[in-house]
Amino acid sequence: MLFYDSPNPAPNPRRVRIFAAEKGIELPSKELSIPAREHKSPEYLALNPRGQTPALELDDGTVIAESVAICRYLEALHPEPALFGTTPTEIGLIEMWCRRVEMIAMIPVGQVWIHTHAFTAALPGRNAEWGEANVPRVADAFAFFDRSLENREFLAGDSYTMADILLLTTVDFATFVGCGPSPENGALYRWHEQVSARPSAAA
Repeated sequence: MLFYDSPNPAPNPRRVRIFAAEKGIELPSKELSIPAREHKSPEYLALNPRGQTPALELDDGTVIAESVAICRYLEALHPEPALFGTTPTEIGLIEMWCRRVEMIAMIPVGQVWIHTHAFTAALPGRNAEWGEANVPRVADAFAFFDRSLENREFLAGDSYTMADILLLTTVDFATFVGCGPSPENGALYRWHEQVSARPSAAA
């Protein structure tokens, strides 16, 4: 297999790198430069028509795109440690928190990134007013996760899971974009310091 990767600050490929590191999986990889638009080359678009990283090309030519889908595939191959849960309750709760991170936090962070950041200035259809309007939504999202983490070590249960990976990469990307958590988000800060100390976070 071959993993099509992009370096930080791209959050979606980093999700897979952290997941693989937690599993002890070494993924043969090819790095694509987003600033150089390598993810929009005809060769890569033939593999992933969305023109986004990451993607995982299997030995039989099958291509799995989207970061969580790739992690689901890797979990099926390497079930331990279980990062998507093992019991019905664990699986449901982890999925719930994964969806919450994606919908509540990552969507507005993405809008701030696309519509206001200097790195995306050349993109067509930018609307700075819409981007700025999403900054309070990001703050509300981090306040929600701060409250959610007040009395727990990890986001979705008693152990580190995919939900923590998604929130970690979202917080770090938001910080890069310029809309990271407030210092008032003490529980979120405490959680972030803890999960950032895991060796996999350097991936």
